[in-house]
Amino acid sequence: MSSEFDLDLTEEAEQRPFNLPHFKRILGYTKPYAKTVAKVSGLMLFGVVSNIVDPLIIRYAIDEGIGKKNLQLMGVLALVMIARLLAVKYASRAQIRGTHKLGQQILYDLRQHLFNRVQGLPFSFFDHRPVGKVLSRVTNDVNHIQVLASSVILNVISQLVTLVGIIAIVLYLNWRMALLSFTTLPLLVWVLTKVRWSLEKAWGDTRKAVAEINAHLNETVQGLQVIQAFGREDTNSVKFAKGNRKYFKSHMRATMIDQTFWPLTDMVGALGTGLVIWYGAVEYFGGRMSLGLIVAFVDYLGKFWRPINTFSRVWSQILSAMASAERVFGIIDMETEDEESAAMARKAGTEVVTLPRITGEVTFEDVSFGYRADIPVLHDISLKVKPGETIALVGPTGAGKTTIINLLARFYIATAGKVMVDGYDLATAYLPSYRSQLGMVLQDTFIFSGTIMENLRFGKLDATQEEVEKAVEAAGARDFIEKMPGGYDAEVKERGTNLSSGQRQLLAFARALLADPRILILDEATSSIDPETERLIQQAMKALLVGRTAFIIAHRLSTVRAADRILVIDDGKIVEEGTHDELMDTGGHYAQLYEAQFKRQERAAG
Repeated sequence: MSSEFDLDLTEEAEQRPFNLPHFKRILGYTKPYAKTVAKVSGLMLFGVVSNIVDPLIIRYAIDEGIGKKNLQLMGVLALVMIARLLAVKYASRAQIRGTHKLGQQILYDLRQHLFNRVQGLPFSFFDHRPVGKVLSRVTNDVNHIQVLASSVILNVISQLVTLVGIIAIVLYLNWRMALLSFTTLPLLVWVLTKVRWSLEKAWGDTRKAVAEINAHLNETVQGLQVIQAFGREDTNSVKFAKGNRKYFKSHMRATMIDQTFWPLTDMVGALGTGLVIWYGAVEYFGGRMSLGLIVAFVDYLGKFWRPINTFSRVWSQILSAMASAERVFGIIDMETEDEESAAMARKAGTEVVTLPRITGEVTFEDVSFGYRADIPVLHDISLKVKPGETIALVGPTGAGKTTIINLLARFYIATAGKVMVDGYDLATAYLPSYRSQLGMVLQDTFIFSGTIMENLRFGKLDATQEEVEKAVEAAGARDFIEKMPGGYDAEVKERGTNLSSGQRQLLAFARALLADPRILILDEATSSIDPETERLIQQAMKALLVGRTAFIIAHRLSTVRAADRILVIDDGKIVEEGTHDELMDTGGHYAQLYEAQFKRQERAAG
């Protein structure tokens, strides 16, 4: 398994050293499509052989046809060349279609595999990793791997076969002239290594500069309101201009190196060709070599440089794919939540348990937890909640209220102690069997693109119209839904941007109620709802929460007065516990919080 530390080291790397295990693993994605691979390989081999023998046909045509004025032979050879050309074109088209098909099949499988793994990863994976980087893994990195698995490997093989075939043929035809042509090879290798790598680095700097421009532009658009409010347009423009100049300079440098690289390559090739023509001319004038052989040699020499140039370019692609593979396989190899549960079960000497229909009894046994090992958030929390009981969690920001909810939802596993539901340890529970009985409405409500009905049925796909309407009525969402064009079939934009924050929370509340959870979690669920709507929801909840365990987090203490128990959380500990009246009588933390909030409301009203 790859650690998060290892993943972070390669998060921005464009290239990594060649990794044979990763390479074999990439090839593994071609196994289901062995027939396609065999077909494409056969077509590729046919094209390579046809390409290699072409100069031999030209040599024969010059020496035996033109040299001996044999028109009949020239006619036959012309037909052979036409037939060869048509066959190569057909094979090339079939190979391209097969390669694209193979590439898309690999891309589909790898992207689906990665997506499924990402969905199952624990929340700890996403805590310190921006969404953009995860998206990049599923899009850009997967594309790099797909290109390597389909076209790059086949290209390398075809060029290698071409190179070996050409070397063998030219050595057979005339080993002295072949060795003479190879004398320029060290110079070409120097150009392809030193200058080529400088070129790759220069274009890499250009891509980084573009990424910085995009990041700044994205930040500007999202924070435009703040920029304009503080009048920082000029300062922001200066910052953008620096990134813009950096891109300009890096692009011009890359262009300059690019314009140096290709002429140098052509010069080395021209030098090798010149040596062959000079030596061939000397041999031809001495009657020791035919004109056809010289032409064939020049043709082979042109074909010889092409694979070497291709190797230098493709090697860069391979190293880029290695960096992508390291990131993608690093994610794939991480434990999913289900695998995490299985590991915890093995550690405890038990098996993963599928929960039956629960009653909603919740127990925290000496629970401690920290999102980082060196920064604890909860300290020895012990709590027992009866089925159907409503628990309110109150306290200052950062006290640990949401962390308790996260442990109850089994988004994280307690560092010490146990979180149990109906006596089942959530650390070893089969999570779908538990979360299907859990409902949540969070402060930052997430609404999916689609229709109102699709969002409502998200937690219960087979809900009837009557069940939907009952949940909507109970949540106080009926009026705004019926006023929308199309009602329940009204389209909701991404993240519900065409709904107000209050409407999004009402929709999320109805969605949670429709799922009929045994445990209901409300984390600041009424923060964006006006007081009148909140009053209606509180009335509906009196009936809806009967027989259902509920955990409520609210900064507005007026919303938790009716809770069966109120837990005051401070610095990761339960410092007070009781009903509203009991806690007010003690005059402790809760009473102070309540009175301070009441006074603020009075001042605001005054």
